[in-house]
Amino acid sequence: MSKGHEHKIGGQAVIEGVMMRAPRVMTVAVRRPSGEIAIMKDRLNLLSDKWPVLKWPFLRGTVSLFGTLVLGIRALNYSAQQALDEEEGEIGPWAMAGTVAAAFGLAVFLFLLLPLWATRWLEGHYAWVEGRWAFNLVDGLLRLAVFFLYIMAITLVKDVRRIFQYHGAEHMSIYAMEAGEELTVDSARRHSQMHPRCGTSFLLIVMVLSIVVFAQIPQEWPFWGKAVSRVVLIPVIAGLSYEMLKLGDRYRDVPALKWLLVPGLAIQKLTTRPPTDDQIEVALVALKEALATEGDTDP
Repeated sequence: MSKGHEHKIGGQAVIEGVMMRAPRVMTVAVRRPSGEIAIMKDRLNLLSDKWPVLKWPFLRGTVSLFGTLVLGIRALNYSAQQALDEEEGEIGPWAMAGTVAAAFGLAVFLFLLLPLWATRWLEGHYAWVEGRWAFNLVDGLLRLAVFFLYIMAITLVKDVRRIFQYHGAEHMSIYAMEAGEELTVDSARRHSQMHPRCGTSFLLIVMVLSIVVFAQIPQEWPFWGKAVSRVVLIPVIAGLSYEMLKLGDRYRDVPALKWLLVPGLAIQKLTTRPPTDDQIEVALVALKEALATEGDTDP
């Protein structure tokens, strides 16, 4: 494999496994209780193929965000069945839509509405919170605090810590591919468990960028107006954040710009853990299958 492989691969840790996403395929590899590795492969029907406008900068970030959410839930569903050795079929489209809606609603409450309500309460008691920029700075800091507390809380769960190990394995495997190395456990082991194109870094960019975007909302708007406007602005922030993430990844080797990657890589110390060789093996299986299947779909 040559350095700088033509296929951009992203991934996600799932229950006892890893999902790898190439431009046109998704693969999931899961370690079953018996020790064997179960594999799911699926070719993707992309909306951007039907409507090329969705590939435009800033629009593609929003499409990618919601597409990744749907694929991630599918991958988690498959991994749960295999890791628990269950025989039930996958959840139906309506159940999946309900799961996505519930996850989206929880995220909106925790990271948008709760910090906004707390900031409005502080504004009513402390003069230093008044003013558009002060208000949104406090709101943004509270949003970051909720984000960090959420991550630290879920790390207390043993199964989540194992998922974070697979997260590290995913990054190490992708690094080995990008370096043009043979895809083995030993080669992947030489690389970092933190990657600049990680979804955790994306979320951090979203949190910081939202401070600037939300500051444009008129200060005199009522609570419900600000709440609705923040939900409406999610696609805008997602599009901007996606472009910033891609830009940072493209210039990750430029010494003068490396410091921009530091916050995102630092927060990944919370969402990744050093993987075992068995976990790296699973990530490599998912990666190899994604590359092979993607190659079959090339025109």
